[in-house]
Amino acid sequence: PARLGRRRLWVALSVPVLLVGTWQAFMPPPEAGLAHAVFWLFVVTLGWTMAQTPYAAWGAELAPDYQGRTRVTAWRECVVLIGTLGATILYFQAGEGGQGLEALAWCVVIWLPVSVLLLTIGVPDRAPQKSTRLTFARGWQTLRENRPFMRLLGAWFVNGLANGIPVTLFLFFAQDRLGADDAAFDLGGTEIPAAAAFLLSYFFAAIVAMPVWGWLAGRIGKHRAWGAAMVWACCFFAFALTLGEGDVHAFLLVSILTGLAFGADLALPPAIQADVIELDRRRTGAARAGLFFAIWQVATKAALAFASGSALIILGWSGFNAGGENTAISLWTLSLLYAGAPIVLKLIAVALMWHFPLAREEVEDQIAPIPQV
Repeated sequence: PARLGRRRLWVALSVPVLLVGTWQAFMPPPEAGLAHAVFWLFVVTLGWTMAQTPYAAWGAELAPDYQGRTRVTAWRECVVLIGTLGATILYFQAGEGGQGLEALAWCVVIWLPVSVLLLTIGVPDRAPQKSTRLTFARGWQTLRENRPFMRLLGAWFVNGLANGIPVTLFLFFAQDRLGADDAAFDLGGTEIPAAAAFLLSYFFAAIVAMPVWGWLAGRIGKHRAWGAAMVWACCFFAFALTLGEGDVHAFLLVSILTGLAFGADLALPPAIQADVIELDRRRTGAARAGLFFAIWQVATKAALAFASGSALIILGWSGFNAGGENTAISLWTLSLLYAGAPIVLKLIAVALMWHFPLAREEVEDQIAPIPQV
């Protein structure tokens, strides 16, 4: 443990990495090419990982009880969604392309240092009861012995695949399956491109639904509430399978209804993870949230990488031609990947989580509340 705190130190060190990386990636010089983009996006990702892993572990250590951990993650992810919504609006309002990215870069440069300063000053960084240096082998053994964690990690990875495929194929589905290239929605006299409207409605719905999922988690347990949200999303992904050319208004409705479930995907799994970590801390006396969330972040990135890579490869095999003429087979492949594959994957995740061994009663029986500092 350092004088600045085990978590806040790494978050603070990530700031210069993120600032330089974002500036170079979003506002490249005129002569920049592929190598410039690859290098500076790598730097941004490195800085983000430096911040995100200790930041997530920090949040898991703040609340003393089952529902308190849900509140911490729900508020945190709600603000993430508000930021995402704001960034989407700013990008389109600034003129898209280079102008949109420049506006976002300035936001990061101005607000990231301010927010990290507030974080380091205002949030306690609790010291562990004891500190043990772990080898890689011992760390992995610790994780494997924690069966609830491994089960949760499996469900998180599978659901990450389910969410990663539609993210990868969103623009293809909107433009080539629905023909939404030239479509727009009127919002108070301002015309918004269909793709922007789909994204804005999706994120806004997730923000609105976040308190509902938190309330439901307190009633039936976090794992069951998350399972219910995934089943909800499956119902409307099934409806998306029936959409075709010109169904932009129907897809806007799908975006809103699946967005409601996305709030649960963001808020509830990290809250369940926090319960698992607190149980481990109580049993061992060691604060190993960083270890747990490091593997969590690896699973998150691996799911997105595997989902995007496999989806694009399969779509390519079908003969899909983005922005060009496509056969019925290639368009149906697009629909099945975009809406069908997530249904199958989410149902697998539901099966893993529905009888999760750490329901509220088990957590409260095994973890006595501790006083807040």
